[in-house]
Amino acid sequence: MLVMVMDVELLERTAAELVASGKGVLAADESNGTMSNRLAAVGVEPSAETRRSYRSNIFATTGYETAISGVILFDETIRQKMDDGTPIPEYLASRGIHPGIKVDTGAKELANHPGEKITEGLDGLRERCEEYFQMGARFAKWRAVIRIGEGMPSLACLSTNSHALARYASICQEQGLVPIIEPEVLMDGDHDAQSCYDVTASVLKMTWDECKKQGVHLKGVLLKPNMILPGNSCSDRGSREKVAKMTVDCLTENVPSEVPGIVFLSGGQSDEDATAHLNLMNAMDIDHPWELSYSYGRALLAHALQTWAQGSSEGSQNAFRHRAEMNSLARTGDWREELDT
Repeated sequence: MLVMVMDVELLERTAAELVASGKGVLAADESNGTMSNRLAAVGVEPSAETRRSYRSNIFATTGYETAISGVILFDETIRQKMDDGTPIPEYLASRGIHPGIKVDTGAKELANHPGEKITEGLDGLRERCEEYFQMGARFAKWRAVIRIGEGMPSLACLSTNSHALARYASICQEQGLVPIIEPEVLMDGDHDAQSCYDVTASVLKMTWDECKKQGVHLKGVLLKPNMILPGNSCSDRGSREKVAKMTVDCLTENVPSEVPGIVFLSGGQSDEDATAHLNLMNAMDIDHPWELSYSYGRALLAHALQTWAQGSSEGSQNAFRHRAEMNSLARTGDWREELDT
């Protein structure tokens, strides 16, 4: 097992390329269980082959590399091949797209804190990162799950998850992978937008503090946060403009200027809301130090999956490419609602 010295130049170059102008990241890293559930929901018998067939069809879409800089893969997918036998990470790299990899092993119950989660996967992470790098991966993702509710999040939940995110980031960088740090404050619940703002601010502050303690090179990381949204059951939905302003305000106060880019998660938003919110943020007359981009899964692929399940491979690719193009426009504040009809 080779312990590497951090390649700062490689990390900074990869991070910058992932948030290059007009581009974002496709999150195609659903676990086998989650992807199987989504296939079953659209009437497709789930299996390793149907998961491969669906994803390889998406990856073979023409022209999307103008809007997609990287693709986050699951362990099964990074070991699979395209229809012509080319390994998937090799194929993506040939299109100028960085292969990425989900490296956490899922959110488990946090001991003594009912209803809260701690993300696991640190055991053996160095060895897995070394293997993934050799397979062609150049970045990674780790998701922490933060729930708002009665007495939640607890200090234990925030501290354990921020520590794990920083440990993950440090190990990834040692092995040449840009870590995407994803502390997701869930939309589940009836909390208002201000509660989301306050909790997001807390978890970000604690995560950066842990990163500093553990020597994480901030110019070689990306942040994947939630937007500042009210809970799904909250009656005060607010406007798209309010979401955009509160999100930028929270990030301005709580994200170091050294971080090169922020790639938002869609977090259960509709396709159009995820695009519109990003567009409004990038249309603001604010000179922030980091790129504002996207790392969407369902907001890029929901319609494409439904179309593929109906038997139209080309229609599925067209649906994916359209959503990628819409979000690419949102990177510069140039998306318009009439383009999405």
